[in-house]
Amino acid sequence: MIDWNTIDTVLLDMDGTLLDLHFDNRFWLEHVPSHYARQYQLPIEKAKEELYRRFEDRMGQLEWYCLDYWQQELKLDMLTMKRELAHLISLRPGAEDFLAALHRSSKRVVMITNAHQQSLSLKLEKASLAQYFDHMISSHQYGFAKEHPEFWLALKADIGLDPARALFIDDSLPVLRSGKRWGIAELIAISHPDSQGGPKDTEEFASVNDFTELLPIE
Repeated sequence: MIDWNTIDTVLLDMDGTLLDLHFDNRFWLEHVPSHYARQYQLPIEKAKEELYRRFEDRMGQLEWYCLDYWQQELKLDMLTMKRELAHLISLRPGAEDFLAALHRSSKRVVMITNAHQQSLSLKLEKASLAQYFDHMISSHQYGFAKEHPEFWLALKADIGLDPARALFIDDSLPVLRSGKRWGIAELIAISHPDSQGGPKDTEEFASVNDFTELLPIE
């Protein structure tokens, strides 16, 4: 799928791309509403209705991904709640083999994630990925989510990225479209980001499920 001779930098998302999205879906769709219902003595369906509406209002904005924001809004200990489910954090198929192959190559490997720094730290405790990356960047460092053009301008200024010689892999179609508008040459979606859910329609983007589909790297 990829002409590796045309790629200098590989940009990789974390949640739903390198890591199984099951952890995050379970956390936001079930675990947070359960705690919220107990805290405010609400029926679980009422708690879900209220929270899902609030989540949708912030979707695509930096606040949606920010544990500090939700802790202030909901008055819940978000990081402690994440640790309660940390046993669900796991790598997606072929992710570590792919990262190891990239690490052996001459490619620059950069993680770009919308995850809050506390979420990133927790996940790196459970999945030892840091060794494979030249840079690990949370969008919170720039003040803009990946969905926004300001993120890409900040990334270019930070690491000197040439979008015409970059590959970007992400499970989010809005994020991939944002990268495409900015000029990223190669974009690949993830077809099955949540191992406990069904396959995803990746629309205009080529997709993979197992990262070994992208090997070998030359």
